[in-house]
Amino acid sequence: MIDPVGVQILKILQRKARIPNVEVARQVGMAPSAVLERIRKLEHQGYIDGYEVRLNPSRFNRRMVVFAWVHPQSAAAIESVGNRLAALAAVQEIHYVSGADAFLAKLRVADTRALDQLLREKIRPIEGVQTVRTHIALSTIKESAHIPIDPDDSPDRGKPNVKPEAH
Repeated sequence: MIDPVGVQILKILQRKARIPNVEVARQVGMAPSAVLERIRKLEHQGYIDGYEVRLNPSRFNRRMVVFAWVHPQSAAAIESVGNRLAALAAVQEIHYVSGADAFLAKLRVADTRALDQLLREKIRPIEGVQTVRTHIALSTIKESAHIPIDPDDSPDRGKPNVKPEAH
């Protein structure tokens, strides 16, 4: 369970992972050494998986977002198809989903020509792939890896795994 200070630290780090420890300490009213210890504890407990930089896709000619539904030929092919899709650089996300198809993949490519090449040369030739359907995103309203960590962040107002503040 995370106490309210831990939740506050996680919120700060989600907004800006590269924030100096001294600034986090100032915002939560603790000593920098205590904040560093808290962050290491949150990492050790598995609340923090890692840190990454979000690059601007336009600067790397990867403006187009495509969602691909991939249907394997058989249940036996599911694991190998999923692993082969995950290994492709253009695949940002791969999800095993319920329904008629097994996988939903988020792709980033330069344009329709690059998408065609990716589909023809890398995705459809994967052994075990039966069909691929694609949907090109016309615009992106929201794209985030942020996780709601308290009831005010969640539309269902569910209770998170947070220890109540002691009074």
